[in-house]
Amino acid sequence: MIVLLVLISTLYAFLLVSLFLGWRKIPLTRLQHLAPTANFSIVIPFRNEAENLPQLLESISILEYSSKKFEILLIDDASEDDSYNICSTFIKTHHDFNIQVLKNIRSSNSPKKDAITIAIESAKFEYIITTDADCQVPKKWLQAFNEGLQSKSADMLAGPVAYISDNSSWLTIFQDLDLVSLQIAGAGSFGLKKAFLCNGANLCYRKTAFEEVDGFSGNEQISSGDDVFLLQKFVAENKKVSFLKNEKAIVLTSPQPTLKELLSQRIRWAAKTHAYKSVFSKLIGISVLLMNLSIVVAFLLTLTGTFPITWLAFLFLLKFNIDFILLQQAAYFFGKKGILSSYFWSSILYPFFSTYVAIASLFKGFEWKGRNFNR
Repeated sequence: MIVLLVLISTLYAFLLVSLFLGWRKIPLTRLQHLAPTANFSIVIPFRNEAENLPQLLESISILEYSSKKFEILLIDDASEDDSYNICSTFIKTHHDFNIQVLKNIRSSNSPKKDAITIAIESAKFEYIITTDADCQVPKKWLQAFNEGLQSKSADMLAGPVAYISDNSSWLTIFQDLDLVSLQIAGAGSFGLKKAFLCNGANLCYRKTAFEEVDGFSGNEQISSGDDVFLLQKFVAENKKVSFLKNEKAIVLTSPQPTLKELLSQRIRWAAKTHAYKSVFSKLIGISVLLMNLSIVVAFLLTLTGTFPITWLAFLFLLKFNIDFILLQQAAYFFGKKGILSSYFWSSILYPFFSTYVAIASLFKGFEWKGRNFNR
């Protein structure tokens, strides 16, 4: 068993150091205030988001980018609250914006993919840029993507996402640490030319490229993954993909308010990993699962006196230090250095959290936006 644990630890350390090096390969960019040449169709699916839409729409209304060079496509996915009326009111009070509210038409097991597809069919501009209804975009959001597209000439440009947080609760801090680690790992894969992970809350791609890869065809029966499956299709079709490492492009999203909702969200995220086609992504996923599972099993065996506590300490400290290398880089980029003070206790909880989510995703469904999805 010791030999197996050493092999798992070695593989895990190698892969995470590789992701760290991949992150370092991506140049940090600053705004150069280049002329706005890109035209964007902002695509926002929503369902029962009356609580969040006002903040998102307000952030869009103060974008520092010519309103003639972007349109806003809001797609209502059968909302049962006041979401539609909020959008209608916004349209009436912002006549200088080109805004449409579309109705989603379900044609697959993934309402969000259906909604995005409908929006893209109506989009009139070259670049599709997606975000979520519970997000807030920065003032220089479109300008940052405009300059990123000019410098990288990418078919897809993934942007950074962070939580809106005041570090007021342990659950928020835990999610903050988790998300920034996922963000830097995903970005690192771009730096290694093995991109496999991005976030649809901040994702831009050419409309023509979306059509050339046949959109979400092939994974429309998987409820989530409008972002990662599209990325992996772009990579498979040799489209140029890049990560926008620019602090002015960071989109903020809301953390889950309860542990139950956090677990449901993470189970939803994990449920799609079995369908990943990227060998590198599968290797990363298996390595992370085995490392976390190893610590959990070693802890339980140590309690029974059948496993040396020194080896448990070795596993924990190796993971603790390797993870910290990535996490520190992420915390500095996202302006969240304060969360590092909670890293120790979070690193104790995380193997149990991650293992539960991974196992649960294999056997149980999840609830999302008031709908139940079976495994």
